Amino acid sequence: MKRFSSSIILLSAFLVAGCAANQALDAKEPAQIRSNLQGPYLGQKPPSLTPEAFALGIVSTNGWEYGVFFTPDMEEMYFLRENEETEKHETVVFQNKNDRWYESGRSPRVGQPFFSPDGKTMHLGKRYKDRTKAGWSEIKNLGSPFEEISIMRLTSSAKGTFVFDEVGTDGDGVIRYSRLIDGKREDPRPLPKEINTGTWNAHPFIASDESYILWDGKRQGGYGDSDIYLSFRQQDGSWGEAINLGDKINTDAWEAGASVTPDGKYLFFNRNMGSEKYENVDVFWVDAQVIENLRPE
Repeated sequence: MKRFSSSIILLSAFLVAGCAANQALDAKEPAQIRSNLQGPYLGQKPPSLTPEAFALGIVSTNGWEYGVFFTPDMEEMYFLRENEETEKHETVVFQNKNDRWYESGRSPRVGQPFFSPDGKTMHLGKRYKDRTKAGWSEIKNLGSPFEEISIMRLTSSAKGTFVFDEVGTDGDGVIRYSRLIDGKREDPRPLPKEINTGTWNAHPFIASDESYILWDGKRQGGYGDSDIYLSFRQQDGSWGEAINLGDKINTDAWEAGASVTPDGKYLFFNRNMGSEKYENVDVFWVDAQVIENLRPE
């Protein structure tokens, strides 16, 4: 209850300050600009090696929010939210203009947005959009064989390697990869047992340089519900044993959907703060040094 109360107080203060600031803005600027959201990462104070809820009262509330992703130029931020009135998921977009962030749009949810390292593609599971001079293209399909897989989240490396999951049945989904070789997309292949062990393996993230993969799942030795795991690429090209990110990030609650910001500074992930109905899921962030601290010597 204390956490909810502080969130409400922070939100009220934010709204009052935002209304006052908007009156002083140039009329040509978007009305949604919030002058207190100034600086990188919506002007939020960076976390240490202990995770903190991201942008309390703005992104993380006592509702359902999921998956903060920044474009590679760090000028746009996307995340998913459940609309309280319609009870449907929608994609929320914030943009940075003159070092200030404003909410620039909302639209019905289509997949889990993730951006290619070059910023030219917005992945949406088995669908995608291309960046154009006018914005984003219409939604396109990856086609077969991706079309036959119930993909929740697809991420890509700088080399064009796709790593993605599938819904599966009762937690038996498999995490797969597909490389781009000489300009041709190879058929998806399952990642090895180091990653595909246990149940509910999902929401993978491959580093831009392919040096590690993050994902979540349930396996022996975990903290209860779904935990976030890490595997480092070995010198011979194989994947190392799964490493649990530890008790500062993983709890007996559901932690999932981890990714690292394009600048490599912060790890973002999601945590269930409510009941088994997942009515309250928050976005957390932590210094990405937590990954390097687990890298084998």
